[in-house]
Amino acid sequence: MKMTGAQIICEGLVREGVEVIFGILGGAVLPLYDTLPQYPQLRHILTRHEQGAAHAAEGYARATGKVGVCMATSGPGATNLVTGIADAYLDSVPLVAITGQVARPFIGKDAFQEIDITGITLPITKHNYVALDVGSLARIVKEAFYLAGSGRPGPVLIDLPRDVQIDQVEFHYPSRVNLPGYKPPLQGHSVQIKKAAKLIDEAERPLIIAGRGVIVSGAYNELKQLAETAQIAVITTLLGISCFPESHILSFGMLGMHGMAYANMAVDAADVIIAIGMRFDDRATAKVSAFAPHARIIHIDIDPAEIGKNVRVDVPIVGDVKAVLSALNKQVISTEHIDWLHQLDDWRKEHPSTVIRGSEELLPQYVIRQIYESTRGQAIIVTGVGQNQMWAAQHYWYNKPNSLISSGGLGTMGFELPAAMGAKVGCPDEIVWCVAGDGGFQMTIQELATIVQEKVAVKIAIINNGYLGMVRQWQELFYGRRYVATPLSGPDFVKIAQAYGLPGLRVTRKEEVAPAIEEAMEYQGPFLIDFMVEPEENVYPMVLPGASLAEVLEEPKGEVAAWPRRSTP
Repeated sequence: MKMTGAQIICEGLVREGVEVIFGILGGAVLPLYDTLPQYPQLRHILTRHEQGAAHAAEGYARATGKVGVCMATSGPGATNLVTGIADAYLDSVPLVAITGQVARPFIGKDAFQEIDITGITLPITKHNYVALDVGSLARIVKEAFYLAGSGRPGPVLIDLPRDVQIDQVEFHYPSRVNLPGYKPPLQGHSVQIKKAAKLIDEAERPLIIAGRGVIVSGAYNELKQLAETAQIAVITTLLGISCFPESHILSFGMLGMHGMAYANMAVDAADVIIAIGMRFDDRATAKVSAFAPHARIIHIDIDPAEIGKNVRVDVPIVGDVKAVLSALNKQVISTEHIDWLHQLDDWRKEHPSTVIRGSEELLPQYVIRQIYESTRGQAIIVTGVGQNQMWAAQHYWYNKPNSLISSGGLGTMGFELPAAMGAKVGCPDEIVWCVAGDGGFQMTIQELATIVQEKVAVKIAIINNGYLGMVRQWQELFYGRRYVATPLSGPDFVKIAQAYGLPGLRVTRKEEVAPAIEEAMEYQGPFLIDFMVEPEENVYPMVLPGASLAEVLEEPKGEVAAWPRRSTP
């Protein structure tokens, strides 16, 4: 049976299990879009900006574990995807981006809306293709989805010239891929696993640092088994949050620049660290030369390029986290570290990083805590970047697996709204809250129109402090409070929401917070709340630039309101 290139793309998407595509059409992809109605299995969501399409596909992929798909036309359509593609690359998100391209005779001649998008995205994709022959198209689609979702996931781009979409060829979809040079390691070396087990068994002050790799591999039970068998405290990276239940007695929060003080102190004192599916980025390690000075380090990761890249590693294990932990758990013996766990718990009591000080002002931490109370910890939280991201990481307890979605490596403002939309589309039965700053929210605010048109019931909490808050905090601490280009005027977000067709509320007082959240939760569709919080509230704890994790700066002393937290027996 003969098919056009556009039909081959659509047929391939269906065969790869794609349910939804986020995108914006244009001249170079008109044949592909004209073919979409032939495939009613494919839901297309018209975003208002291609960056929104990429982030929505990311949110969908992060929430479901499936490969997200976004599409754009050539030229500016393709370049507008770049931020989302880069974001997916740094955070290991499976994504297939399909871009239109000018017809083959015009490539390289500066035709209207021609751009070398494969050249532009080469450093930020796992792989990319220019489909110059319709006969290779079925193979390319099959390979793209396999590459995006296997091994360490990541984005793959397919650039599709307009005339290739129209050409016809006999259709044969491959049943498997043939990529001899691509064989992601899965099992881990048995000798290295044995060494790791011995090191863990002999440890007196062991500590697990769990990253996003646990979530990607679905190794929740395996991580829990390791922690409970060997009685090892678990801390997480930002993107590792929700890989281990935070109500668990062995959970000790997030480490890093704005991590819990007691988590950072634990890293500094540990004698063995088991790093699982994390890459030791600078926000987690702080001063690398002073990171975990007393510890021998076991590093488990599917990407061999991450082993030893940033910190010294004593026992490297390359493999899938779920498979490696399954093997490791068979060798680790049941142990107790009562003194060490008591020490950690003492630090947690002495350095209570998650308390909220008493204040008559509306504090952003209080807003996050009330969202937690209202959702009972059962929501998916999608954040922007900056102060709102850190407060959401610190003050919402994540017991539900894979319930925090955030831009980690790239730190993309504007990620939150379209990503929350994608997460809700992928998980329609889940409660999804978008936590945004007033700065980041305005970067992709136009996706409110998409949310309303597609009836996506996202709940939106704007943490509105009238600043680009995290940068303002740095200006306060390091630049003599010279607030250059950080004071931020904004629209009336409630009126903006109403103009787009969704209800909104403005909250200025503490007693209004809980009722507003409850009203948003009860409403069947999307709902926006503009929380007018204390303008110059800072995020603490904080590790200053050039300092070690042990030199964490805690919140200035003052009246605090205690918050019930677990404690070791």
